[in-house]
Formats: sequence, C-alpha cells, structure tokens
Amino acid sequence: MMYAHLKKRPLALLGLLGLALNPPVWAALPTPVAPSTAPAAGDWIGLIQGYIKDGGLVLGLAIAVLGFLWVAYLAFAKFNEARLGKAEWAEVGVLGIVGAVVLIFASYLLTEAAGVI
Repeated sequence: MMYAHLKKRPLALLGLLGLALNPPVWAALPTPVAPSTAPAAGDWIGLIQGYIKDGGLVLGLAIAVLGFLWVAYLAFAKFNEARLGKAEWAEVGVLGIVGAVVLIFASYLLTEAAGVI
C-alpha cells in the first residue's frame, strides 16, 4: 500500500518523455504578433515598450466601454423611475445630455492619452 504511488511514476515519466520528444507539436506554435510601434529586430526595449503601449490603449478602451455601460445603466434606471412616476421625464433628458457630454469628454481624454503614450 505504501508503494502504490511508485507504480504510477514510470507511466507518468514515459508520458512526459513522449510529449517532450514530439517536435511537430513545438513547431506548430504561432508566432507572436509584433506591437503597433514595430521596433527594429533585436530591440527588446522597444518591443517591451510597444507591448506596454498597446496594453495601455486596450486598457483605455476598456475604461471607455465601462463608462458607456455605466451611463447606459443609469439612463435605463432613470427611465424606469420616470415610467413608474418616481422621477420626472426632464431628469431622463438631463441625464442623457450629461451622459453624452461625459462620454465625449472621456473619449477625448483617452484619444489624447493615446497620443502621449
């Protein structure tokens, strides 16, 4: 009973050896996508900076999407309150205008930040 785990080891080692010695598996890996800045070959610092820049742009887009979803959620909630008579319809209009201004301003700031990065 104490040596039961030893009987499984040769089979596991044989499986790992089979995986390690299979060259077509390693050859089928895709090449990584270069960052949008396209650094020169061998420029590791430029490559890392390019990936950081692309990651920052994706993070900015994610922030913009979250802002849009937040404004949309608030608009639907205010619309529902107005439909039930708990809020006035003017509040829905004001929220729509203010939400649009906030989204336009956030888009402007993200566009400017993308140029700085």
